[in-house]
Parts: sequence; C-alpha cells; structure tokens
Amino acid sequence: MSRRSITALGPPSAGARALKGLVLTLCCAAVVVPFVGIVATSLSPRAEVTRAGGFVLVPKQISFAAYEAILSGGVVTRATLVSLFVTAAGTLLSLVATTLLAYGLSRPGSFAHRPLLMTVLFAVLFGPGLIPSYLVVKSLGLLDTYWALLLPPMINAFNVIIMRSFFLELPPEVIESARIDGAGDLAVLTRIVLPLSKAALAVIGLFYAVGYWNAFFSALLYLNDSGMWPLQLVLRTYVVNQTQLGVDQLGGGAGLPPQEAVQMAILVLSIVPVLLVYPFVQRHFSKGVLIGAVKG
Repeated sequence: MSRRSITALGPPSAGARALKGLVLTLCCAAVVVPFVGIVATSLSPRAEVTRAGGFVLVPKQISFAAYEAILSGGVVTRATLVSLFVTAAGTLLSLVATTLLAYGLSRPGSFAHRPLLMTVLFAVLFGPGLIPSYLVVKSLGLLDTYWALLLPPMINAFNVIIMRSFFLELPPEVIESARIDGAGDLAVLTRIVLPLSKAALAVIGLFYAVGYWNAFFSALLYLNDSGMWPLQLVLRTYVVNQTQLGVDQLGGGAGLPPQEAVQMAILVLSIVPVLLVYPFVQRHFSKGVLIGAVKG
C-alpha cells in the first residue's frame, strides 16, 4: 500500500474510537472484576458472604478472620513456607546452572561445545515423557524429598538458548581485554559478563521464579507426604477440588471463617508474591524480553 493511499484513509472515526475504548474497557473489566471479587470475598464476614451467595464484590464490612485462620500455623502456613523455600532455592539453582551452561555454549572452542548445543536444542523440541521422568526421579531416590521439586525443572532448555544469544551479543572486545589482563573464564564471567547481563538475569529469574511458585504437578507426582506440599497443591486441593478445611487444619483457631472466604484468601496468598516481585524487575523487563530478537 502506498503512502498516498495510507494518508487517504485518514484518522479513525469517533465511532471506531468509541468501539475500541469499549472493547478495551470490557477486557480490563474481565480481568479486574474477578480479582476484586476474590479480594473482597476474602475480606468479608460470614453474614455478608452468605447474603452474596459466596462471591462478594463490594464488602460493607472488613474482616481479616480468613487471613488470620490460614496464617495461624496450619496447613496453609506450612505450605506457604515450603513454596517460598522451593521458589527461592530453585530460582537460585536454575540461574546458576543456566548461566554457566549458556556462557559455556557461547564460547567457541569450549569443551564438547557442539554436542552439548545439539543436546540443548534437542531438549527444546522434545521434552521427556511423564513416565520416564518419574522413573528417573524414583531411581535417584528423590521421591518424598524437596530435591524432586528442585532438580527436574532446574534447567530450561529454552532459557539456556535465550541466555546464550544474549552472551553472544556482548562486545567481544571487552572480554578479550579482560583476558589480556590475565582474567580467567570465571573472573570474566563474574566481573564482566554478569554485570552486563542484569536485564537478562532479571527476566530469566522471573520466569524461573513464577514457574517454581506455580508448579503443583511435580509435587502431586513425587510427594506422598501432605506435610511437604507447596501452596499451589494446597490451593488445588482446597479450592479447585472444594475440599473443606477444618479448624485443626487452620492452626487450631477458636472459630472457623466461611469456607468461601478461606478459599479466596488462599487464592490471594498465591497471587500476591508474584505481584510484589514484578515491580522490582519491571524496569529490566522491556529490555530483557527482546533478548536475542534483534541482531546488530
């Protein structure tokens, strides 16, 4: 289409702008209204939850009984601590392993460079099956241990490829000058490469953290002890499957809030950590998501 024909189209009409605004408003409402309802229901007392049929949109009274119940030392508190540990430890292990592997694959002439690169590319296209993964974890003696939640997803092949592409785009002159000054591979990585890779590390770390935090199937598959369950598996059991939470499971409190409020409080608890982490990496996100997309 020529520039003249594009100009002839002119700006959108008032009706088109109004339609776009209406569509965007409806899309935002479809996201915001359910979230507001979840938070409002978790903060509502029993009488208001009953009056609203289990879903409160605008609470007239505020009650923190549901949060006091789930954070008073019961199954939800224990599951939250497990999820925080698995997410923190898993993200750290994944970042270290991914960075070391990606940096090694980005250096020409490194040990087993091409076979390892082909293996990573093969892993991007073909993932392991459910039964082989379970048999490997079982043969290593990792069942009913937190290592079963940490080791299998520790290295994501796609993230390795993204990090390798980022390392390949770093100025080779900087690395060569460090080598001339006598720096080894580890010194180059820690003192030169990593400080230049904050955007990539922030985005990849966020992807790993969200993956570890939201994972429940590996816990369902490898953990038979319910005391070791992470928060997402508790969320699936008591919210998705509508299993009732008793007083003893909520820390042995004197009263029991409405089940709807407790379930919504668990759901809020599973969402808030991601919302709190995202602002700290948001300034790196717009740059990091374009890693490897533009070649100079």
